[in-house]
Amino acid sequence: MVDGPSGLSSARTDWTPPACYYAPAYSPEEFEAYWNELSREFYGAGHLDEDKQALRESLENSYGEDGEYPNYNVDKEGEGMFWQVVRNENHPDREARFACESRTFWVDFDDPPPADIPQVVDIALLAELAYERIRVPDTEVEMNPGGAQTVNLATWIWPTDGGFEPVSVTASLDGYGLSATTTATPVGLSIAPGTEDAETHPGSGECAIDAPAYREGWEDREPACGVTYLRSTPEGEAYELTASVRWEIAWEGSDGSGGTLPDGVFETTYDVTVDEVQTIVR
Repeated sequence: MVDGPSGLSSARTDWTPPACYYAPAYSPEEFEAYWNELSREFYGAGHLDEDKQALRESLENSYGEDGEYPNYNVDKEGEGMFWQVVRNENHPDREARFACESRTFWVDFDDPPPADIPQVVDIALLAELAYERIRVPDTEVEMNPGGAQTVNLATWIWPTDGGFEPVSVTASLDGYGLSATTTATPVGLSIAPGTEDAETHPGSGECAIDAPAYREGWEDREPACGVTYLRSTPEGEAYELTASVRWEIAWEGSDGSGGTLPDGVFETTYDVTVDEVQTIVR
């Protein structure tokens, strides 16, 4: 249902993925095979006769010739699917995963997902499921000078390998013609020097996402993005410089709908040592 890399990189965001939802699970033939195998295991596992009879009656009422879905709807193969609850095992709230009751229902491919059942997958929820799968590149930056920094000497900072590009993931309901593409777009690079004894460039610490790299001959220029440390680090210690990229999240549905989701902030921390040196040659 989701096309794209699995797993959301660690981010600071107020957003959490869906804890549970209902989605297509089985075609008629797959569902029949599932219950045939499950029944064989159950009947052969030494359960009480009354429990075996209860299962037979339940299956007959639901999938028998006169049941709600006669013969598992095999005569409708290719026309729809059975839907069931999906519990997000990665959701941090285990109780929330079970907020959706276990249930099975049929939806024809020509019909929209039933709006009267909460947490049924629709285009907006597909966008959230795609968001959960977005993996953005690590926030890596380069510095000049490299290595140990020097008190009162400006350090230039810029994105590694030419910067960051938008990342998209698409989630879709095969057969139902519904999909949503969620895109994370990098919009800003932030620098936190890890100490109050420093000045950021610009003063806010908020840099352009395409901050330029240092070039030879720019030693007298103020960095477009960087930091100037005002005090050296104690022997054996380091400042924790944090580089953060803010990603704006937007989605577009197959029906022309769209919207936004909370931004994600992805960060990397660098240990920076600062020396007290009178002169420096770049």
